[in-house]
Amino acid sequence: MSLPPRAVIVHRATELAELVARHGTRQQAGFFLSTRGRSLAELDERHAAQQAALATVSAAIPLDWRRAVAERSDLDRFVFGPEDVVVAVGQDGLVANVAKYLDGQPVVGVNPEPRRNPGILVPHAPNNVPKLLSATTLRESIEARTMVAASTDDGQRLIALNEVYVGHRTHQSARYRLRAPQADEERQSSSGILIGTGTGATGWCRSAWQERRSPLRLPSATTPALCWFVREAWPSPATGTSYTEGLLAANETLTVSAESDLVVFGDGIESDTLALSWGQRLDLTVAEVHLNLIR
Repeated sequence: MSLPPRAVIVHRATELAELVARHGTRQQAGFFLSTRGRSLAELDERHAAQQAALATVSAAIPLDWRRAVAERSDLDRFVFGPEDVVVAVGQDGLVANVAKYLDGQPVVGVNPEPRRNPGILVPHAPNNVPKLLSATTLRESIEARTMVAASTDDGQRLIALNEVYVGHRTHQSARYRLRAPQADEERQSSSGILIGTGTGATGWCRSAWQERRSPLRLPSATTPALCWFVREAWPSPATGTSYTEGLLAANETLTVSAESDLVVFGDGIESDTLALSWGQRLDLTVAEVHLNLIR
Protein backbone atom coordinates (compact mmCIF):
# COMPACT_ATOMS: atom_id res chain seq x y z
CA MET A 1 0.00 0.00 0.00
CA SER A 2 1.51 3.32 -1.07
CA LEU A 3 1.85 6.21 1.36
CA PRO A 4 -0.17 9.39 0.81
CA PRO A 5 1.88 12.39 -0.33
CA ARG A 6 3.71 14.42 2.29
CA ALA A 7 3.87 18.20 1.99
CA VAL A 8 7.18 19.49 3.35
CA ILE A 9 7.00 23.22 4.06
CA VAL A 10 10.50 24.71 3.91
CA HIS A 11 11.27 28.19 5.19
CA ARG A 12 14.04 30.11 6.88
CA ALA A 13 13.96 32.04 10.12
CA THR A 14 13.07 35.69 9.58
CA GLU A 15 15.54 38.44 10.36
CA LEU A 16 13.37 39.40 13.35
CA ALA A 17 13.48 35.88 14.78
CA GLU A 18 17.24 35.65 14.26
CA LEU A 19 17.86 39.00 15.97
CA VAL A 20 15.69 38.12 18.97
CA ALA A 21 17.49 34.77 19.27
CA ARG A 22 20.87 36.54 19.10
CA HIS A 23 20.10 39.37 21.53
CA GLY A 24 17.81 37.55 23.94
CA THR A 25 14.78 39.85 23.95
CA ARG A 26 12.76 41.89 21.52
CA GLN A 27 13.75 45.07 23.38
CA GLN A 28 17.44 44.33 23.04
CA ALA A 29 16.98 43.56 19.35
CA GLY A 30 15.20 46.90 18.93
CA PHE A 31 18.03 48.73 20.68
CA PHE A 32 20.59 47.05 18.43
CA LEU A 33 18.64 48.06 15.33
CA SER A 34 18.36 51.66 16.55
CA THR A 35 22.16 51.89 16.73
CA ARG A 36 22.19 50.97 13.04
CA GLY A 37 19.56 53.50 12.03
CA ARG A 38 16.80 50.90 11.70
CA SER A 39 13.62 50.05 13.57
CA LEU A 40 11.60 46.99 14.42
CA ALA A 41 8.68 48.15 12.27
CA GLU A 42 10.21 46.94 8.98
CA LEU A 43 11.20 43.60 10.47
CA ASP A 44 7.76 43.18 12.07
CA GLU A 45 6.14 43.73 8.67
CA ARG A 46 8.34 41.17 6.95
CA HIS A 47 7.93 38.66 9.77
CA ALA A 48 4.14 39.05 9.62
CA ALA A 49 4.14 38.56 5.84
CA GLN A 50 6.02 35.28 6.15
CA GLN A 51 3.86 34.02 9.01
CA ALA A 52 0.73 34.81 7.03
CA ALA A 53 2.09 32.99 3.98
CA LEU A 54 3.03 29.95 6.08
CA ALA A 55 -0.46 29.86 7.61
CA THR A 56 -2.09 30.07 4.16
CA VAL A 57 0.13 27.32 2.79
CA SER A 58 -0.50 25.08 5.79
CA ALA A 59 -4.27 25.49 5.41
CA ALA A 60 -4.03 24.58 1.71
CA ILE A 61 -2.53 21.12 2.28
CA PRO A 62 -5.14 18.43 1.56
CA LEU A 63 -6.49 16.80 4.70
CA ASP A 64 -5.49 13.30 3.58
CA TRP A 65 -1.83 14.34 3.07
CA ARG A 66 0.89 14.03 5.64
CA ARG A 67 2.88 17.16 6.46
CA ALA A 68 6.24 18.27 7.82
CA VAL A 69 8.09 21.55 8.36
CA ALA A 70 11.81 22.14 7.89
CA GLU A 71 13.84 25.28 8.47
CA ARG A 72 16.71 26.02 6.12
CA SER A 73 19.25 25.36 8.86
CA ASP A 74 17.86 21.82 9.28
CA LEU A 75 17.99 20.78 5.63
CA ASP A 76 21.29 18.89 5.86
CA ARG A 77 19.68 16.65 8.53
CA PHE A 78 16.19 16.35 7.06
CA VAL A 79 15.30 13.11 5.27
CA PHE A 80 13.16 13.67 2.17
CA GLY A 81 11.05 10.81 0.87
CA PRO A 82 10.15 9.95 -2.74
CA GLU A 83 6.48 10.85 -2.14
CA ASP A 84 7.26 14.35 -0.81
CA VAL A 85 6.05 17.59 -2.36
CA VAL A 86 8.23 20.47 -1.21
CA VAL A 87 6.65 23.89 -0.67
CA ALA A 88 9.39 26.50 -0.28
CA VAL A 89 8.11 29.72 1.29
CA GLY A 90 10.63 32.54 1.05
CA GLN A 91 13.17 34.07 -1.29
CA ASP A 92 14.55 32.55 -4.49
CA GLY A 93 17.70 31.44 -2.66
CA LEU A 94 15.66 29.12 -0.46
CA VAL A 95 14.80 26.95 -3.48
CA ALA A 96 18.49 26.70 -4.36
CA ASN A 97 19.23 25.77 -0.74
CA VAL A 98 16.77 22.86 -0.76
CA ALA A 99 17.38 21.66 -4.33
CA LYS A 100 20.71 19.98 -3.52
CA TYR A 101 19.00 17.66 -1.02
CA LEU A 102 16.28 16.43 -3.39
CA ASP A 103 16.05 13.59 -5.86
CA GLY A 104 13.32 14.61 -8.26
CA GLN A 105 10.63 15.67 -5.77
CA PRO A 106 8.45 18.51 -7.12
CA VAL A 107 9.02 21.96 -5.62
CA VAL A 108 6.39 24.70 -5.31
CA GLY A 109 8.00 28.10 -4.73
CA VAL A 110 5.84 30.55 -2.77
CA ASN A 111 6.72 34.24 -2.54
CA PRO A 112 5.56 35.86 0.72
CA GLU A 113 6.90 39.31 -0.24
CA PRO A 114 6.42 39.96 -3.97
CA ARG A 115 7.39 43.62 -3.52
CA ARG A 116 10.84 42.57 -2.30
CA ASN A 117 11.60 39.21 -3.92
CA PRO A 118 12.10 38.82 -7.70
CA GLY A 119 10.20 35.53 -7.61
CA ILE A 120 12.21 33.69 -10.29
CA LEU A 121 12.15 30.42 -8.34
CA VAL A 122 9.24 31.37 -6.04
CA PRO A 123 6.72 32.68 -8.58
CA HIS A 124 3.51 31.74 -6.77
CA ALA A 125 1.27 33.60 -4.36
CA PRO A 126 0.24 31.74 -1.17
CA ASN A 127 -3.43 31.75 -2.25
CA ASN A 128 -2.56 29.71 -5.36
CA VAL A 129 -1.17 26.75 -3.42
CA PRO A 130 -4.42 24.68 -3.37
CA LYS A 131 -4.46 24.57 -7.17
CA LEU A 132 -0.71 23.94 -7.34
CA LEU A 133 -0.99 20.87 -5.12
CA SER A 134 -3.55 19.20 -7.36
CA ALA A 135 -2.45 15.95 -8.98
CA THR A 136 -2.87 17.40 -12.48
CA THR A 137 -0.67 20.42 -11.80
CA LEU A 138 2.03 18.37 -10.10
CA ARG A 139 2.07 16.03 -13.08
CA GLU A 140 1.81 18.47 -15.97
CA SER A 141 3.45 21.71 -14.82
CA ILE A 142 6.98 20.55 -14.05
CA GLU A 143 9.91 22.59 -15.33
CA ALA A 144 13.03 20.42 -15.10
CA ARG A 145 15.91 22.79 -14.31
CA THR A 146 19.46 21.66 -14.94
CA MET A 147 21.82 21.21 -11.98
CA VAL A 148 25.61 20.94 -11.74
CA ALA A 149 27.47 18.05 -10.09
CA ALA A 150 30.95 18.07 -8.54
CA SER A 151 32.57 14.69 -7.83
CA THR A 152 35.99 13.95 -6.35
CA ASP A 153 38.20 10.93 -6.98
CA ASP A 154 37.66 9.74 -3.38
CA GLY A 155 33.86 9.59 -3.65
CA GLN A 156 32.76 12.99 -2.35
CA ARG A 157 29.87 14.50 -4.28
CA LEU A 158 27.94 17.76 -4.29
CA ILE A 159 25.18 19.12 -6.54
CA ALA A 160 23.94 22.68 -6.91
CA LEU A 161 21.20 24.55 -8.71
CA ASN A 162 23.00 27.83 -9.50
CA GLU A 163 26.73 27.27 -9.47
CA VAL A 164 29.66 25.46 -7.92
CA TYR A 165 32.72 27.40 -6.77
CA VAL A 166 36.18 25.81 -6.68
CA GLY A 167 38.96 27.76 -5.01
CA HIS A 168 41.10 28.37 -1.97
CA ARG A 169 39.46 28.45 1.45
CA THR A 170 40.74 32.00 2.03
CA HIS A 171 41.62 34.84 -0.33
CA GLN A 172 44.88 33.22 -1.36
CA SER A 173 45.35 32.07 -4.95
CA ALA A 174 44.06 28.64 -5.88
CA ARG A 175 46.59 26.48 -7.76
CA TYR A 176 45.49 23.59 -9.92
CA ARG A 177 45.63 21.98 -13.34
CA LEU A 178 42.53 22.45 -15.50
CA ARG A 179 41.42 20.28 -18.39
CA ALA A 180 38.48 21.42 -20.49
CA PRO A 181 36.86 19.59 -23.44
CA GLN A 182 38.78 20.01 -26.71
CA ALA A 183 41.61 21.79 -24.85
CA ASP A 184 45.06 21.00 -23.53
CA GLU A 185 45.62 20.72 -19.80
CA GLU A 186 46.82 24.00 -18.27
CA ARG A 187 48.35 24.83 -14.90
CA GLN A 188 46.62 27.89 -13.45
CA SER A 189 46.69 30.20 -10.45
CA SER A 190 43.48 32.16 -9.93
CA SER A 191 40.80 33.40 -7.56
CA GLY A 192 38.84 30.24 -8.28
CA ILE A 193 36.49 28.75 -10.86
CA LEU A 194 32.73 29.16 -11.26
CA ILE A 195 30.72 26.41 -12.97
CA GLY A 196 27.08 27.39 -13.42
CA THR A 197 23.74 26.31 -14.83
CA GLY A 198 21.26 28.36 -16.82
CA THR A 199 19.56 29.22 -13.54
CA GLY A 200 22.88 30.41 -12.13
CA ALA A 201 23.60 32.31 -15.34
CA THR A 202 21.36 35.08 -14.01
CA GLY A 203 23.56 35.60 -10.94
CA TRP A 204 27.24 35.11 -10.10
CA CYS A 205 28.16 33.57 -13.45
CA ARG A 206 26.42 36.38 -15.29
CA SER A 207 28.52 38.90 -13.38
CA ALA A 208 31.69 37.16 -14.57
CA TRP A 209 30.29 36.88 -18.11
CA GLN A 210 29.29 40.53 -18.24
CA GLU A 211 32.44 41.93 -16.64
CA ARG A 212 34.73 40.29 -19.21
CA ARG A 213 32.31 40.96 -22.09
CA SER A 214 32.33 37.27 -22.92
CA PRO A 215 31.03 36.15 -26.32
CA LEU A 216 29.65 32.91 -24.81
CA ARG A 217 25.95 32.30 -25.18
CA LEU A 218 24.81 31.43 -21.68
CA PRO A 219 22.56 28.35 -21.37
CA SER A 220 18.90 28.55 -20.43
CA ALA A 221 17.59 27.13 -17.16
CA THR A 222 16.35 23.91 -18.76
CA THR A 223 19.20 23.37 -21.26
CA PRO A 224 21.41 20.40 -20.25
CA ALA A 225 24.57 22.50 -20.40
CA LEU A 226 26.85 24.48 -18.10
CA CYS A 227 29.02 27.57 -18.37
CA TRP A 228 32.33 28.02 -16.57
CA PHE A 229 34.62 30.96 -15.81
CA VAL A 230 38.07 31.19 -14.25
CA ARG A 231 38.25 34.23 -11.96
CA GLU A 232 41.31 36.45 -12.30
CA ALA A 233 43.70 33.91 -13.78
CA TRP A 234 47.31 34.97 -13.19
CA PRO A 235 49.88 34.69 -16.02
CA SER A 236 53.36 33.65 -14.95
CA PRO A 237 56.23 31.46 -16.20
CA ALA A 238 54.53 28.50 -14.51
CA THR A 239 50.82 29.31 -14.99
CA GLY A 240 48.71 30.21 -18.00
CA THR A 241 45.52 31.98 -18.95
CA SER A 242 44.61 30.30 -22.24
CA TYR A 243 41.48 28.55 -20.98
CA THR A 244 39.37 30.78 -18.75
CA GLU A 245 35.80 30.23 -19.93
CA GLY A 246 33.67 27.80 -21.85
CA LEU A 247 30.54 25.69 -22.11
CA LEU A 248 29.97 22.08 -21.10
CA ALA A 249 27.46 19.87 -22.88
CA ALA A 250 25.62 17.10 -21.07
CA ASN A 251 28.28 14.49 -21.88
CA GLU A 252 31.34 16.67 -21.20
CA THR A 253 33.52 17.12 -18.12
CA LEU A 254 35.64 19.91 -16.73
CA THR A 255 38.45 18.41 -14.63
CA VAL A 256 40.40 20.20 -11.92
CA SER A 257 43.47 18.58 -10.34
CA ALA A 258 44.46 20.31 -7.10
CA GLU A 259 47.97 21.69 -6.61
CA SER A 260 47.01 23.43 -3.37
CA ASP A 261 44.32 22.84 -0.78
CA LEU A 262 40.96 23.67 -2.36
CA VAL A 263 37.34 23.83 -1.27
CA VAL A 264 34.22 23.23 -3.34
CA PHE A 265 30.80 24.58 -2.40
CA GLY A 266 27.50 25.10 -4.17
CA ASP A 267 25.02 27.97 -4.24
CA GLY A 268 27.02 30.05 -1.77
CA ILE A 269 26.64 27.58 1.12
CA GLU A 270 30.17 27.62 2.50
CA SER A 271 29.22 25.47 5.50
CA ASP A 272 28.67 22.47 3.21
CA THR A 273 31.89 21.94 1.28
CA LEU A 274 34.08 19.32 -0.32
CA ALA A 275 37.79 19.49 0.52
CA LEU A 276 40.57 18.70 -1.96
CA SER A 277 44.25 18.31 -1.12
CA TRP A 278 47.25 18.22 -3.44
CA GLY A 279 46.86 15.72 -6.26
CA GLN A 280 43.13 15.09 -5.87
CA ARG A 281 40.89 15.33 -8.93
CA LEU A 282 37.50 16.99 -9.24
CA ASP A 283 35.09 16.33 -12.13
CA LEU A 284 32.39 18.88 -12.92
CA THR A 285 29.45 17.80 -15.06
CA VAL A 286 25.75 18.28 -15.72
CA ALA A 287 23.98 16.49 -12.85
CA GLU A 288 21.82 13.46 -13.51
CA VAL A 289 19.07 14.90 -11.28
CA HIS A 290 17.01 18.01 -11.95
CA LEU A 291 15.11 20.51 -9.89
CA ASN A 292 11.48 19.78 -10.73
CA LEU A 293 9.99 23.23 -10.28
CA ILE A 294 6.22 23.64 -10.53
CA ARG A 295 5.45 26.54 -12.86
